[in-house]
Amino acid sequence: MKAQQDAPASRQLKADLFDAVGNTPLLRISKLSAALGRTIAGKCEHLNPGGSVKDRAAKFIIEDAEQTGRLSPGGVIVEGTAGNTGIALALLGNVRGYRSIFVTPDDQSQEKIDLLRLYGAEVRIVPAVPFSNPNNYYHVAKRISADVPGAVFADQFDNPANYSGHYGSTGPEILEGCDGQLDAFVAACGTGGTFAGVSAYLKSRLPAVRTVVADPTGSSLFAYVKHGSMEAEGESTTEGIGIKRITENFRHAVADDALRIDDRTMVEMAHYLLREEGLLLGGSAALNVAAAARVALALPEGSTVVTILCDGGSRYLSRLFNERWLAENDLTPRCRDLTFLGTAG
Repeated sequence: MKAQQDAPASRQLKADLFDAVGNTPLLRISKLSAALGRTIAGKCEHLNPGGSVKDRAAKFIIEDAEQTGRLSPGGVIVEGTAGNTGIALALLGNVRGYRSIFVTPDDQSQEKIDLLRLYGAEVRIVPAVPFSNPNNYYHVAKRISADVPGAVFADQFDNPANYSGHYGSTGPEILEGCDGQLDAFVAACGTGGTFAGVSAYLKSRLPAVRTVVADPTGSSLFAYVKHGSMEAEGESTTEGIGIKRITENFRHAVADDALRIDDRTMVEMAHYLLREEGLLLGGSAALNVAAAARVALALPEGSTVVTILCDGGSRYLSRLFNERWLAENDLTPRCRDLTFLGTAG
């Protein structure tokens, strides 16, 4: 008998990690979908090589910097990052022989900081302060990039390579994964690149699809989409999403609506997904799924809503899945069903 007789064609062999980014599965979240009578599908970006949706942004940003001559062999990638973009830039940068320097606010999980250092990056931790403060991690990183020879500032928030990459890859993959049949796309924004690229692409192909921003408390996008203001209410423990300015990437977004998801709903969904669906996901992914469920409940039965499963929960074991941390923040899960969604159970 011939070994590997039915093996996939050789074109399935990936050339390197850059080639392995993307084409993630689109997963029907089965028990949740059955309970709601609508299909909730998650784009499994946590299965990218670096473990998050930010692998795509990192790939697009590095390739654009190389093609434009801003990043040369032996160069340095500098970024202000809450963790996942830095992890992706460090991982992919290592493949091409680049050095990495990252500036991270001090309110991020230790797991992500440890991973950045494990990949060989230089990590500079600064106090978490508003964007208007010149010592905000974004501004510090930008100043460092100007002072380091051979450095390029990745600028994930305002670099259009982020948005355009999602327009050309994530959007088409979602449409193909749904066989062209979907009723809504729902996702939170960190840089705005994923939501902008996907929403703009989907709207260009399916004008009737509903595109909805999922926003944590403390972010301004809910008020911006709803009322055109930049008001923010409350605060959130969710990492990597929620912004108080309109980034250059988000300017490309096509948003029909927005809804706000509080931390308790996010935590309840994270633990529901782990317990009922076998999905260990981070807070942003849990928030996305909760928002997708609420959007779905306002649509006819049988509708399909797609969201982004941004990253895995192993990067948040000391917080989102830590009993002491949850208790200290009054976020200990209380529900064994879907009553936390408000209208499902």
